[in-house]
Amino acid sequence: MTTRTEPRFLESGYSSGRVECVEVAHMPADFRKSGHSGQDQDCVEVAELPCGPAVRGSRHPTAGHLPFPATEWTGFLSAALTR
Repeated sequence: MTTRTEPRFLESGYSSGRVECVEVAHMPADFRKSGHSGQDQDCVEVAELPCGPAVRGSRHPTAGHLPFPATEWTGFLSAALTR
């Protein structure tokens, strides 16, 4: 997986310097497909985020991703590999 980088949080331009505002951050991620997928466009891609792994569909990569806490991902892999 890729090296984790800390997110850079940005304050909304609408906050007017107030303390009680929401900040957002872009989570840089390098999504990749399994080597077993070949040239198929109907794959699930995975990336490492600071909170744990994230998955997205390769057919619609701009539609967003689904992040998982590391403990849930470990449980998923354990269950998938024992089947």
